[in-house]
Amino acid sequence: MEEGAGDGYTSTTKALHWLVLALLIIQFILAWTMPDIRRDTPVTTLIGLHFSFGVLILFVAVIRLAWRLSHGEPEPDDGIPPWQVASARVVHWLLYLLLFALPILGWINACWRGMPVSFFGVFEMPKIVATRVPGWAWTGDIHGLLADYALLTLVGLHVAAALYHFVHGDRVLQRMLPRT
Repeated sequence: MEEGAGDGYTSTTKALHWLVLALLIIQFILAWTMPDIRRDTPVTTLIGLHFSFGVLILFVAVIRLAWRLSHGEPEPDDGIPPWQVASARVVHWLLYLLLFALPILGWINACWRGMPVSFFGVFEMPKIVATRVPGWAWTGDIHGLLADYALLTLVGLHVAAALYHFVHGDRVLQRMLPRT
């Protein structure tokens, strides 16, 4: 059994959890500081970094989901009400859904706009829709709305729940902290 497993999360699970958080913080900083993307917006450094971090988040999400499916999750601590366990699972799976949907919607929208999506200049992602093909203009708006409202709301609920468990002195938060 991997270090940190036992009745808590594995060290790999913890590392992936905190890596995703760090990547999301970077991604939001980039998103809120880069220029608005319009029809003729060039791919600037900030936009290119936003695309690259989006690709990285998608790759890490694939690894994280594969790890979760292959290793499961620990049993909830005794005394945690079933409604809290169920709501935590719903929030976690919605977060996973957004970790996939947001980069894919952003990638589709960049392709639709004719913008290359590169991974830090190492390689370029394939075009998954043709430039200005009818039916895909909405992807950028939905990408932004889901990020600004759905993702931030779910992350806020996740953080609030962690703080609730910290205040109540149970081990829920402690099990995901590094070196526990």
